[in-house]
Formats: sequence, C-alpha cells, structure tokens
Amino acid sequence: MTPDAATPMEVELKFRMTDAATGERLLAGDELGGFRAAGLVETSHVEDRYVDTPDRALAAAGYAGRLRTGESGTVITLKGLRRVDDGGAVHRRAELEGSAVEGQPAASWPQSDARDTVVRLAGDQPLTEIARIRQTRRKRLYERDDSMVEMSVDDVAVLADGDVVERFAELELELRRGDEAALEPLVDLLNEIEELVPAQTSKLERALAAVHHPEPVAVSAPAAQIAPAKVAAPARTPEPERAAQREGPRINVGKTPGVVADDHLAEAGRKVLRFHLARMLAREAGTREGRDPEELHAMRVATRRQRAAWRVFGDSFDQRRTSRHRRRLRDVAADLGSVRDLDVLIEAAEAYRARVSSKEAAALEPLLASWRARREAARTLLVHELDSRRYAKWVEEYAAFVQAEGAGTRPVGPVEPHRVRDAMPSRIWAAYEAVRAYEPVMRWADVTTLHDLRIAAKWLRYTLEFVRETLGPEAGPAIEKVVALQDHLGWLHDADVAAGLARTFLVEHAGDLDEPESAAIGRYLVDRERELARLRKSVGTPWRGVSSLAFRRTLGRLVAGL
Repeated sequence: MTPDAATPMEVELKFRMTDAATGERLLAGDELGGFRAAGLVETSHVEDRYVDTPDRALAAAGYAGRLRTGESGTVITLKGLRRVDDGGAVHRRAELEGSAVEGQPAASWPQSDARDTVVRLAGDQPLTEIARIRQTRRKRLYERDDSMVEMSVDDVAVLADGDVVERFAELELELRRGDEAALEPLVDLLNEIEELVPAQTSKLERALAAVHHPEPVAVSAPAAQIAPAKVAAPARTPEPERAAQREGPRINVGKTPGVVADDHLAEAGRKVLRFHLARMLAREAGTREGRDPEELHAMRVATRRQRAAWRVFGDSFDQRRTSRHRRRLRDVAADLGSVRDLDVLIEAAEAYRARVSSKEAAALEPLLASWRARREAARTLLVHELDSRRYAKWVEEYAAFVQAEGAGTRPVGPVEPHRVRDAMPSRIWAAYEAVRAYEPVMRWADVTTLHDLRIAAKWLRYTLEFVRETLGPEAGPAIEKVVALQDHLGWLHDADVAAGLARTFLVEHAGDLDEPESAAIGRYLVDRERELARLRKSVGTPWRGVSSLAFRRTLGRLVAGL
C-alpha cells in the first residue's frame, strides 16, 4: 500500500549548499524571485528521530516517519518515500502530520490521519529509531499575490551513539499557499547559484548513508518506544569490481581544448567538456587515495570548468538530452567541494597555528578537531559516491557523449549565429558587463556584494579561457587581470567563512571549552576578521585591473579579432 491521490502533498524545492553562507545571504534579502518578505528571519533548534517497525512496515507502505519535539509538543510526520519530481530541485511527496505523546503507544495519541496510518501499518509492533538528526533552522516567509513560500536554511548534524558523524547544509523552499506554478521563477533563480545543488536525496537518506544503514527506510516515534537500532556494517564492494570502477573510460586530449573560430558552439563546448573531463578522471584515483589534497583540488577544478562550459555553451545542446549530465556533474562537484572547502579552512588555520605559541596552538585544537571530523565525514561520502555503480555508469555515458560529435546538439537554422566567431563576442561582452555593473557600488560594497562580484568575475574568466586559442596573444594578460580579481575575492570569501564558522563554534560549544580554548579561538576569529577587513580595503587594486579603459580596449581588440 502506498500514499494515495487523496493524501495531502508537500511541494518544495530542495538544494544542497556547498557554502552555507549562500543561504544566509538569500535570507537577508527582502526580495526573492518576485516574492517579498512577509516577516523577519526566525531561528529554531529541533531534533528529529526517524523510526520504523523492526520489519520496516512503514517503509514498505511507502512512508518515512519522523518525530519532532518542540516547545509546543511532539509532532509525528509521515512523508512519502516515493517522491515525484522533475529530475531537478522540485520535490512532491505525500505528507501526513499529527500530534504524538512521548512515552505512549501510537494508538493513544490524539486522533489524526498520521496517527491512524501508523496504527494501521505498525499494529502492535514497537517503533525503532533508525536515524537521528539535530538541526538549526533559520526560516522566513515570502509572499507574492496569493502565493506564499517558506524558505529555510538548515544546518544539519547526523548523530550516531550521541556523536556527530556528519554535518551538511540544505536550503528548502516550501510552497505554503498558492499554485505550484509560482515556484517556477524561484527554480530559475536558485538554479543559477553555483553554491546550490538540487538535492536528489532526503535528509533521512543522507543520515542513513552516514551511519551506513543497509537500506533507505525511515520514520520516528515516542522515546519510551524507541529501542536501540543496530547499525549494519557498510556493504563492501568486491575488490575486482572496485578496480574496474577505478579504471574508468580513457579520453585522449591535447594540451589545450583546441577550440577554433569556425567551430559550431556545441562542438566547441564539447571540446572543452572533453578536455576537462579527461583531467577530472586523471585525478580520480588520487582523490580516492586521499594522500595528496592537490589531487582532490585539481579534480574539483576540472568539474568547475565543465559546469562553466555548460553555462557558456549549454544552450547549443538539447536540454532534455543533456540535463542528466549537468545534474550529475553538479552532484559530483558538490561532494568534492564539501571536502575541499574544509581542506582550505584547515590549511589556513594550521598556517595561523604555526605563527603563534605552542600553548596558543594547543588551545585551538578543539576547533581544528571539529573541522577535521567534518572533513573526514565528507570524504567518506565522496569516496562512497566515486565507488558507486551510479557514478561509474554516468561517467561511461558522459565520456561517450563528449567524444561523439553531434550528439545532443540542438538544431539551428542556416542564418542563426552558431559558430564561435559569430556568437562568442556577445557572450564575452555580456560576461564583462556583469562584472562592470558593480562599479557604482565598489566604494561601499559589503561582503555579500563582493562575493557576488567574485562569481561574475569567475564567469568572465571562464568565458575567455574557453576560447583563448581564438583570441590572440593579448588574451593571456587580460585573463591574468581577471584571475587576480577573482583570487583576491576568493581569499576574502575564505576569511569570511572561517570567521563565521569560528564564531558559530564558540556559540555552540560555549559550555564545553575551557577559558584558554575560548580565548584562543576568539583570537583566531579576530585574526580572520582583520584579514577580511584588509582584503576589503585593498580590493581596489585588482578591481581597477578589469574596470579600466585599458582593459576594455584590450577586450575590444580580442573580440574584434574573432
């Protein structure tokens, strides 16, 4: 038995965040894709317990159950495991909700459809906890005409035997009132944000993966009914199979993508994709091994270049035939980014520790230990993904696509601009316009604005790099000026993230730290804030490198040469 058509449906957008600060920036805005904020940001702390019967009766019926206890009491929620979605961020699934009472069997809970469903499916069986998460949720309501959405930014910790075994951040946008069509501009808006990746799994599924649960089941129940869950060891992939996965397809490429001015845009994009996929695969073994962080860094860079290529050349392909490749690439990039971002944080903190006394360095250990634990949890999930059959199958299909000329290309008319020389000039100028638009606000730009400028600079850099071979010798120095701006803003972003995480750690662990530890972490926080201030103050130099008349003239000559 599964949820039927009469069951209420939850409709929401779900995104994984490779950078939690992105969610905070969105929450801070009073406008969101045509919606206006209908209140202030609210913060809550919740603990969710997922349960099922010993024979998984709820999961077999298509439900995941969750008990959430808050100030107003305990709520039982049944969510459909069988989601309906468009292959992207929109999730539609059945949802039943009602009151529950701690320590009492489901039959004695207040009447609700959720209670009745639990009783019907579970009978007299006890409900056993299979996963537990804690989350800090920051949410805000937005309205437009007769529609209302609730955006929430969730910092999620997965628990096993009282210990945090994984942390991740998600952004959700739930339709609270109105027609589902109202979500369309929000889908378009959020899909354009690099740090947001459409979530293909639920929080429960991620929690079960983190504790190595053998099957994706769900649900929750009163504390007195919850028995300790036995955690199964993760299934091991047979060594011959793992070896086959590690080999993967072989792609032969030159020292450059080889784009020429007369290339069809789709084929130019295919050359770029093929070149960077080969680089990605070349770093896969080293990333799995984990000895050299630069292997993972290089693999992540290669995925970023491919994602940028899809943005620059993607409209030359049939979206229906290529959307799967774009989605899977975003997922892989997110998994790599979760590890790499923590590598950067840890490396910077270790460099700071090398400059202070041994006593001060030792007092910083709780912060570093927390980041290392998060990094190892993220790495475990990354390697699990790289070893999966799903990843191996996608890589095989994707490699075939980037090596098959004409595959997935959108038909064009005889007079539609479709060659590099015809279509790239306007794309280059559009990318530059997106950067120069920040000129009026640079004197007082805040960190959020500078972060957005970093993204715009990145797209300008990639757009130029992809057709560098067609632009002539002046392209190199011009790209270097864009890279200088992007790097400066990247360091600024890293300092801002480190300061924010250190501040959060101090708040969350105030009762666990002794005075020297709190003081040392506080001084590190101040150091990061000073570095942030220094980088904000000095951004003018790299900015003038790309906003000057000389740069525009150079760009004009490059484009004219096409």
